Amino acid sequence: MKTESMKKLLIANRGEIARRIIRTCRKMGIFTVAVYSEADAQAAFVEEADESVCIGPAPAVKSYLNIDNIIAAARQTGAEAIHPGYGFLSENYRFAATCEAENLVFIGPSSEVIKTMGDKLMARRLMEAAGVPVVPGRSEKIGDLQQARSAAEALGFPVMLKASSGGGGVGIAKVDNDDALSKALSETVAKSQALFGDGTVFIEKFIENPRHVEVQIVADNKENIVHLYERECSVQRRNQKVIEESPSAGMTDAARERLLRMALEGIRHIGYTGVGTLEFLLDHDENFYFLEMNTRLQVEHPVTEMITGIDLVEMQIRIADGEPLPLKQQDIRLQGHALECRLYAEDPETFLPQPGKIAKLQLPSRDTRLDFAVREGDVITPYYDPMIGKIITHDTDRNRNLSKMLRVLEAVNVQGIRTNLPLLEKILRDPSFAAGQYDTTLVPKMTANTMDAHREGLTC
Repeated sequence: MKTESMKKLLIANRGEIARRIIRTCRKMGIFTVAVYSEADAQAAFVEEADESVCIGPAPAVKSYLNIDNIIAAARQTGAEAIHPGYGFLSENYRFAATCEAENLVFIGPSSEVIKTMGDKLMARRLMEAAGVPVVPGRSEKIGDLQQARSAAEALGFPVMLKASSGGGGVGIAKVDNDDALSKALSETVAKSQALFGDGTVFIEKFIENPRHVEVQIVADNKENIVHLYERECSVQRRNQKVIEESPSAGMTDAARERLLRMALEGIRHIGYTGVGTLEFLLDHDENFYFLEMNTRLQVEHPVTEMITGIDLVEMQIRIADGEPLPLKQQDIRLQGHALECRLYAEDPETFLPQPGKIAKLQLPSRDTRLDFAVREGDVITPYYDPMIGKIITHDTDRNRNLSKMLRVLEAVNVQGIRTNLPLLEKILRDPSFAAGQYDTTLVPKMTANTMDAHREGLTC
């Protein structure tokens, strides 16, 4: 069903998430505008949109990160709203503020909320004020080595140094002892300044072998808030997720209830509107600690859609268009088990990107949802993230679903480039994963003998 006011929406993104947004907009009767770089001129999402506008050369900084060009494309095509997808400008408060100033509907929370929750120190303080547990640490900027040393001694090594403006596993450093602290601090500050334009760093206790669990929430602008249960995201390489599932197999019902309740309290405290995700670390004693908030749609949102039957992109659009939530918490039922595997164009052992032409792409047509960026014959360029698609399965319980996913992966055939398909199958067959008894060290342990595996560890 079409929204009453929104007629045309520009997608400020590319690849599989652009195709995903187009599908929902088509269902809702909303016209779509794709923006694309010169490298993506022949991409599937460009062909599938109702209109398309080239916004610059291949480098993202000249195209998908070019706010002026994106706004100009919206004006040129008469788009009323902009969906940022994930990555690129999706959590850039300046982009959201520009949309607001230009009277364009930004499909997401306000620029002020994005700015606040994008500051990890501020987010940490807000969650503390809401009574949400945070990782033991110092909720203030580390100004010099002496402050860092004092905080580390109070917490006890090992500790984590974190860039306040960082994200996606970037701008963090584990420090095992006092001798390594000085170098780690200077390097983290310098990296944070170079990458994010902000050298603010803070310190937290290192949580040994945690699970990474996140809670999906949806909130309208009339103070109605619901959760859509949790996602388990502990299977990672280089601090980036590889496999996600919902519900988590490693949590008791009591821990789940506590986690979901605290996530809702945190959201109420910050006055959030839209679709968002609170990320937590869960230790082996089922203590959970707030990690960060993503003020956007997550890559792994399909698993939540599969276990709830709710279209999260549609929820985003309707809320941004001023509609109230159409359901209450008691209306949302957890249905079965969902699993997502991210297929990357990368070496399965070293994780290095493998650009090239996809000579053959055979995907199963049954028992699976396929959110893919590419088609057979497409070229994977070196300019963007090497994820080529997501494979999602759903079944009545976890054991049946694991078996289903393995059958699906065995039917996947990609030729012309290397992918992480062997790693995905290896993970699914791992006894600890099969039993649901795994944490963020799973992939590092499995790849301990591969290049740069020593840098694997806690995700943050």
